[in-house]
Amino acid sequence: MESLDKVLGGHELTMVMVDETETETNFVSVILTEAKQLGMAEREETEKKKEAESFSIWDLPDVPQKLPPHIEFQRTRVQCNLDAPIHTENVMYSGAYASMGVDNSLQLDHFCNNFRVEVIRLTKDDMEFDLIGIDAAIANAFRRILIAELPTMAIEKVLIANNTSVIQDEVLAHRLGLIPIIVDPRLFEYMSENDTSNEKNTIVFKLHVLCERGGPRLTVKTNELKWLPNGSELPLETKPDSNPSSKPRTYTSFSSSQDLLPEFSNNPIRPMLDITIARLGPGQEIELEAHAVKGIGKTHAKWSPVATAWYRMLPEIVLLEDVEDEDAEKLVKTCPVNVFDIEDIGSGKKRATVARPRACTLCRECLRCGEEWEKRVSIRRVKDHFIFTIESTGALSPETLFTEAVKILEDKCERVITELS
Repeated sequence: MESLDKVLGGHELTMVMVDETETETNFVSVILTEAKQLGMAEREETEKKKEAESFSIWDLPDVPQKLPPHIEFQRTRVQCNLDAPIHTENVMYSGAYASMGVDNSLQLDHFCNNFRVEVIRLTKDDMEFDLIGIDAAIANAFRRILIAELPTMAIEKVLIANNTSVIQDEVLAHRLGLIPIIVDPRLFEYMSENDTSNEKNTIVFKLHVLCERGGPRLTVKTNELKWLPNGSELPLETKPDSNPSSKPRTYTSFSSSQDLLPEFSNNPIRPMLDITIARLGPGQEIELEAHAVKGIGKTHAKWSPVATAWYRMLPEIVLLEDVEDEDAEKLVKTCPVNVFDIEDIGSGKKRATVARPRACTLCRECLRCGEEWEKRVSIRRVKDHFIFTIESTGALSPETLFTEAVKILEDKCERVITELS
């Protein structure tokens, strides 16, 4: 029993020693593992500190990123439904799409890369061009400047010596004021209330027409207006104590003749021709002088250099599905401005296509063919693409008018920057 106990005791002792050895080994491995992890954590923290020290906001990727298709559609297009257009507002807030990682602020380099002006039609009196990559506010600024802030020359004062026609003096003066004067207004100065009329701020015309008794009625046109380059010929009332040998005073004080200037020697000043002023009966007469000065349309419409200046967003017509055969012919006949056309796709089949989208006037007749057509045809407007039309009155060419409008808008921006700085 004693030897057995010794043996058992030896075995128990041996078993205890083995357990202690394994524990020490595991403990060492745990310590090594923790040390290794600690070292890796310290290295990672050191690398993060280095990255934080060298970080700059300019290292972030360029914005804007892409928006989801349906959001991008709402941002860039106006959807013209049968009842009313939708998505008509412009999103101007720079942080409108911040949650999507998109910067909506206006960036100068993005504007410079996308803004374009494409001339579509140019004639002597009108011009059609596309403004691409701008906001409606800028397009409207050009329109307002063209109508109200570009200067021209127009008849402001009418001195009537004799008028026996049926037209009252006030109406006659108003009609004369609306006649366009073919002259570059940049060659003249503005005239204030305290200025005297001279060759630098006034143009004088004379009209003297008589309808002979026994003859037919006479139509008086603007061709009868004669330019007086030396100024007024109507004398002022002289004072009794004035020198009778001196030159009689007139309503203007021209120091030199306007036709001596190189600008007018080969291109005399004249009104727009073939405009009816009045009709005279036998024995009736009109004799007057008209003085034209420089002004802007904001003061009176007679100084507006354009007959009209307007813009519209570019139409975009999309067929959401193929329209073939009888439906295609029906669609083509429905549109009053011939936006759609028919093409032959073979095997005796025909298909409708969008041939002239610019001609769309937003009448939406194509959507009134039935409820299903709103799912087949989509009428849209591009928010940053404007079709601009200028019709000049004739004083300046339409391309000159737009160039001068750009200069005026530039001056306005410079004044704002100067006052804010």
